[in-house]
Amino acid sequence: MTPSDVMRQSLFKVAAAECGIGFWKGRHFGDEINDLETLAADPFVSEHTPYDLAVAAGSSTTLYHAHLAPMIVRPSTRAAAKAAGSASRSVNSSLAATQSRTYATVQEGAPPKRTYGGLKDQDRIFTNLYGHHGADLKSAKKYGDWHRTKDILAKGHDWLINEIKASGLRGRGGAGFPSGLKFSFMNFKGWEQDKKPRYLVVNADEGEPGTCKDREIMRKDPHKLVEGCLVVGRAMNATAAYIYIRGEFYHEATVLQRAIQEAYKDGLIGKNACGSGYDFDVYLHRGMGAYVCGEETSLIESLEGKAGKPRLKPPFPAAVGLFGCPSTVTNVETVAVCPTIVRRGGKWFAGFGRERNQGTKLFCISGNVNNPCTVEEEMSIPLRELIEKHCGGVKGGWDNLQAIIPGGSSTPILPKRICDDQLMDFDALKDSQSGLGTAAVIVMDKSADVVRMIARLSSFYKHESCGQCTPCREGSTWTMQIMQRFEKGQARAREIDMLQELTKQVEGHTICALGEAFAWPIQGLIRHFRPELEKRVAEYKATHGHEALGGGWEYDAGKKGLLVAPGQ
Repeated sequence: MTPSDVMRQSLFKVAAAECGIGFWKGRHFGDEINDLETLAADPFVSEHTPYDLAVAAGSSTTLYHAHLAPMIVRPSTRAAAKAAGSASRSVNSSLAATQSRTYATVQEGAPPKRTYGGLKDQDRIFTNLYGHHGADLKSAKKYGDWHRTKDILAKGHDWLINEIKASGLRGRGGAGFPSGLKFSFMNFKGWEQDKKPRYLVVNADEGEPGTCKDREIMRKDPHKLVEGCLVVGRAMNATAAYIYIRGEFYHEATVLQRAIQEAYKDGLIGKNACGSGYDFDVYLHRGMGAYVCGEETSLIESLEGKAGKPRLKPPFPAAVGLFGCPSTVTNVETVAVCPTIVRRGGKWFAGFGRERNQGTKLFCISGNVNNPCTVEEEMSIPLRELIEKHCGGVKGGWDNLQAIIPGGSSTPILPKRICDDQLMDFDALKDSQSGLGTAAVIVMDKSADVVRMIARLSSFYKHESCGQCTPCREGSTWTMQIMQRFEKGQARAREIDMLQELTKQVEGHTICALGEAFAWPIQGLIRHFRPELEKRVAEYKATHGHEALGGGWEYDAGKKGLLVAPGQ
């Protein structure tokens, strides 16, 4: 095997071996790809590869998982030529490097050592996160918002998308899909001939327990969101933006509506926005507090006045979205950072964090810390530094830490031994079998009851399930009941494996990601805190002389006048 063959294999090994369904710029490979040459020689890939993005590795289960697929980076032409001409590198060592490579390791050899974190104030995008100045238009302009926005719009959609791609921005709502690529989906070939309206839909339905970053943006920096709607809308040639805000956010909706009205009055949005000749409207729509409406197609259904239940995909919203028109649904933070990115340059934003995990990020830290807060920091900051620098540390000190949920309630829990050296970014947390999610860090010290914590989350997801999918409707009910029994010790040790199998049966078999949302926290609990579950069962047995009956019923339930089984 020649060095060039090794390079080709290193480029396409993961995509070819792993993807049952690859997703690339709207193109689906439905068959499993085992021939490396087929993928390497695909003219669509070579023709449509922007920057260094090559092929996405999709899910091997169902088609709708394709949008969660991480991207694989293709080395530049210069790097490929250098690698191919390097006679000193042996084939065996190259193959070893290829086999050890993961999604988080996109280059050969050890990356240069660097410490992440310590973001300077001049590099923070959200300058009013703590309400040091007003949320009105005058204050926003004073701190840099709406500065030469007309010139930005005049550069056109291609330039805007290229800058966002160069920044390495990934979706801040949880999935982490490359934003520049997502914004380009609506600019398909021949879009100019399509007379339908085109919509940007901003997901402000922040219902994930522990998450409060978008709420702070809308309450303190609303003009960053409004300007972001205009800039992102121009990038995808949208005619209007709909901001879908959670119904409980009454104060935030009031502040945001006032900011929209100020922007209209000043000529910044609406007809001839900012004097650019581009017409763009912004509408605010209040939801009714359903957690499932945070899913993009469920949100679209709710905007249309229907019950908030997810749609089957395809068709994807970029083709058939709001009111049957091309639409792109994206997160508040993702939209709000875009004006600053294109104003300062994509390379500036890409200078923070690690490869594939660039930029700054809002982290919401709550739980057993001395100073719960929402803070903007550099991606890939160590978890311990994040907590000790901005929150005053864990109550009782770092050694008193028991566990952390790193990215909102739907991400698996991590014990202290993993948290000691954990970096806060998409790939590092994925390697730890968890996820960055919404970056809502929930801290639990040794006084916290982790089993009760996960049991409460199970109750939440059961309550919020829309009931459309049988695995989710029934699975969330059963997981809630089993977790409530484990909380009291009224379960059997063999039910731990049964609970694990139940979550695996739900995972990947639902229309939206809510199935994974209630399955993953339980999987994390069993993975890291199985002894705690076994301990509760043993304590119950020691107290009562036996384990509980199936369903949690006691042996002497009949003597106590209690029902011994449902329906009796």
